[in-house]
Amino acid sequence: MTEPGDHPARITQEAAHWHALQRQDRLSTAQQARFMDWLAASPEHLREYLAIARVAGELGDLLRAMPIDLEALIDDEAPRAAPGNVVVLPARRPPPPKTVPRRRMRLPRFAAAAVALLALGIGMHLAWPRSAHYAAPHGAPRSFELPDGTVVHLNAESALSMRFSLLHRRIELARGQASFVVADDRRPFAVHAAGLQVRDIGTTFDVSLQREQARIGVAEGRVRIVAAAGEGRLLADLRAGQSARVDYRDQAVSVSHEDVETMTGWWTRRVVFRDMPLRDVADAFNRLNRVHLHVEDAAAGELRLTGNLSGDDLESLRAFLDGQPTLRTTLSADRIGVGTRRRVPGGVQRK
Repeated sequence: MTEPGDHPARITQEAAHWHALQRQDRLSTAQQARFMDWLAASPEHLREYLAIARVAGELGDLLRAMPIDLEALIDDEAPRAAPGNVVVLPARRPPPPKTVPRRRMRLPRFAAAAVALLALGIGMHLAWPRSAHYAAPHGAPRSFELPDGTVVHLNAESALSMRFSLLHRRIELARGQASFVVADDRRPFAVHAAGLQVRDIGTTFDVSLQREQARIGVAEGRVRIVAAAGEGRLLADLRAGQSARVDYRDQAVSVSHEDVETMTGWWTRRVVFRDMPLRDVADAFNRLNRVHLHVEDAAAGELRLTGNLSGDDLESLRAFLDGQPTLRTTLSADRIGVGTRRRVPGGVQRK
């Protein structure tokens, strides 16, 4: 019997074992009692058992629909060519006997059983829980495809893990930023990050873990954002062209309209920001470059900016910042310092 905390793969294996015994009608009274105890021990047991039964049923339907005459494949009475120019015509066969000889029944039954077991094995292999971890180092965003066909864009200095089972597709975003072009699948797709669960409903969406808040943007389709703790309180229901910012401290939510270019510009190494604090703009540039943008004071870091720049073009970034009336920059070998202009008596700002 599975104890609390057992690995989900063990539960799937036990569910397959019980289902095989049920199909063979080989359970004794004592075994039937143990099976019922196993089912009642955890909701995961019942869920996995029903999933195994559904897969087996679908494979059975597939095998029954296969237009294969196994009897014909092993027929040892098929006509053979005679020597010379004589062609032997098949003799008219008498009606088949009511009782089929045991010798001719064994092989078709064995073949059908072998095909069924092979198909079930393949189905179980495809349905077995799979896990993987992905990371993108500094300066090197990457894109890849998950086993279900979902395309992931993972920003630099970001990491996530996936776990796919027969019933669920779950992503854990540990740090950074990722976009998901979700493939159609009967299993729900959800991203967990910073105490939030982002549930996909046929979508292309982006999740970014910033300094003080998580930002979720929807480029296509729809997502629901719920609190991962407790009963899963609904925080936001977003559609294409909307984004939500969720505060880490109290999960306060602000929803705004946002164009797709802002959400997905970083796929092509552009930094697109709309009303974004300078400290978050600096983080976006610093993921991609050896020379870092260093914010020198809190007032400068809180200044909200709007722009669209190449993530590799630090000269344009510095010119953009110098064009802000309250900012000044300094350049050294490995960083661009940016801070608030100092004021002197008379209201004149000094660099």
